[in-house]
Amino acid sequence: MEDQTLHMEGTVENVLFRNEQNGYMVLDLNAGGELVTVVGEIGDVDEGEQLILEGKYGTHPRFGTQFHAHYCERKLPADALNIQRYLASGVIKGIGPSLARKIVDVFGARTLEVMEKEPTRLLEIRGISPKKCESIAQEVKEIFALRGIMTFLSQYGIRSKYAMRVYQKFGSGAREMICANPYLLCGNGIDLEFHRAEKLAHDLHIASTSPYRVAAGIAFILQHNTHNGYTCLPLDRLQPKVCEYLNVSEKIFYEIYQQELREKNIYEYVKGEREFVYLPDYYHAETYIADRMRVLRDFSTRDELSQYEKMIDEEQLRHRIQYESLQREAIATALSRSIMIMTGGPGTGKTTTLNAIISLYEKQGCRVMIAAPTGRAAQRISDLTGYEAKTIHRLLEVEFDGGGLPRFKHNESNPLICDVMVVDEMSMVDVLLFEGLMRALRLGCKVILVGDSDQLPSVGPGNLLKDLIESRLIPVIELKQIFRQAQESCIITNAHRIIHGEYPDLTQKNGDFFFFQRLKPEQVTELVLQLTRDRLPKAYGYSPVEDIQIITPPRKGVLGVVELNKQLQQALNPPGRGLQEVKSMVYTFREGDKVMQMKNNYDIVWHKDGEEGSGIFNGDIGKILSINRHSGEAVVNFDGRRVTYPFDMLEQLELAYAITVHKSQGSEFEAVILPLLGGFDKLYYRNLLYTAVTRAKKMLIVIGSQKKVQEMVDNNRRTNRYTCLRHMLIKDEEDESVSQQHSLLS
Repeated sequence: MEDQTLHMEGTVENVLFRNEQNGYMVLDLNAGGELVTVVGEIGDVDEGEQLILEGKYGTHPRFGTQFHAHYCERKLPADALNIQRYLASGVIKGIGPSLARKIVDVFGARTLEVMEKEPTRLLEIRGISPKKCESIAQEVKEIFALRGIMTFLSQYGIRSKYAMRVYQKFGSGAREMICANPYLLCGNGIDLEFHRAEKLAHDLHIASTSPYRVAAGIAFILQHNTHNGYTCLPLDRLQPKVCEYLNVSEKIFYEIYQQELREKNIYEYVKGEREFVYLPDYYHAETYIADRMRVLRDFSTRDELSQYEKMIDEEQLRHRIQYESLQREAIATALSRSIMIMTGGPGTGKTTTLNAIISLYEKQGCRVMIAAPTGRAAQRISDLTGYEAKTIHRLLEVEFDGGGLPRFKHNESNPLICDVMVVDEMSMVDVLLFEGLMRALRLGCKVILVGDSDQLPSVGPGNLLKDLIESRLIPVIELKQIFRQAQESCIITNAHRIIHGEYPDLTQKNGDFFFFQRLKPEQVTELVLQLTRDRLPKAYGYSPVEDIQIITPPRKGVLGVVELNKQLQQALNPPGRGLQEVKSMVYTFREGDKVMQMKNNYDIVWHKDGEEGSGIFNGDIGKILSINRHSGEAVVNFDGRRVTYPFDMLEQLELAYAITVHKSQGSEFEAVILPLLGGFDKLYYRNLLYTAVTRAKKMLIVIGSQKKVQEMVDNNRRTNRYTCLRHMLIKDEEDESVSQQHSLLS
């Protein structure tokens, strides 16, 4: 019974639970006299409605038999009794049980037809004024429009949440607009996958050479490649990709391409003899950053660094510390310039130097803010400096526009109140986030960027820190001296060996860096499980979930994230013991599981110690507190922020007992276990190894092949990304390569 797809019809008796964001509902359905509990992403239905459902029965350990609906077709009630129940349920503001009875007494089974097509006849009902009649008519119009687009899209397997987004963006004319151009579903704010819009377009007989299709295909290829870190693509690579993917001619491509340029749906930037093509958000971000960097450079006072020698000497005496020459230069540069980059590897004194900079600015009465790209990175810099730090997203405060799209509350017209902005872990910051931060700073605000330029670039698009450094437009101080205390750490000394192209010392047995040679994948996995579950907790008191982090280069394969997570979950949080669980596309999530958010979600609400906010971001790590199959929700704790996930949003989470090196950026863990045996060669290179090693705070254990470790050190391939920011930063300011380029001060 549970595996068979069934058809069911009935009338909604009671709505038990409703999630207005995604349409997930729990309700009682009267199906031929039998009351059935129905769960699923049904949409915005109300009591009295008639539903046609397809789905399967399932058994919940607490709530018994439930019908899980995966298709829903709704019919408004047709008889007077159910129409009255429908209106009395509160579906229309201003109509309660009493007024619902009066309306149905007058119009009977034609009530809904009258309300939709002849709303002024509601004035025949005692108690309905012209103003109330107009208000009800508007409500009815919106309800019918939303139901119409939901019903229409459900025929193509497009879920209710997309229909809600369509209606929020396009209003009552949404269906007509989608029928004319189904590729509107792929746009910002709706974000349906291109291939799913293709199916709808095919059924609507949209031509394969339609300008709508080609334009959407161009945007899709550009957007798809942002996931590879590219902010743009060379035209000579974009054109063949689009033509092959859409199966259209070069002639048709260029016709639509030129049209999209004219309408500013895409932008072109000329670098040398090559044209690079951008989506608007990334083009505006890189041009704005370039303009703002030049403005900051021009605002610098260019004081002599020697003017600050006395202040630095006094700071040394106050803290009984001796700054080395590059640290002194970094402090003086930060005080004398409007913008500076400070970079350096572990143990080179970045935190000590930053503390001095912040202290001296505060002594001058300056308001200093500290930001980092992730919650873990912000907590780490707070712990190290003693100064409060926040994530960039939290500083900027996310809010939503009329169409439900996220934007930052702080911008040019509502800037942050600070005189100095310090940004830590700059290697993790992508161009869109940095643009948002720069727009929120007043022109007189000084900017200090801190990061390790030898780490991997950001998960998001761009190669921001590298481009800023290589432009030579901004003062850069690289701290190089490893301090004596740091030299005692094998993690730090081996990290510096790696980045300088030297092999790490794998022979140490009494420090904080250990190597175990294992040449078979199953041997590596077995040792990872032993160390995580038994040996490290017993020997050092480490929590397998809180303190130990497995970091691995690949996602796929025996030693990839997915397979290791399944093995670790079985070892650390097995089924049973009364733990509730729910299946997603890749994983079975269980109460107590360690999980990671895999994409930015600006609108999800969190609660912490009486405070409420919104936004959980890519890379945030949490723990599943509870799973409620009756309400279709899971509660996750992210460092004290409690978040409720409807089941259909669990696709945004992954198990996090093991994570990729890229996802580990900006975080430090008490103990890191790093399996290195081989796989996809492009993932095994020097910077990736260096980044993984520097994630360990007190202990690093490498398991695998010594040869693979040495191959990674020898492979100094840098991550190359298509971006024009460096060229924009260094080009002659008189040279306007793109006619549409906007100046910051225009």
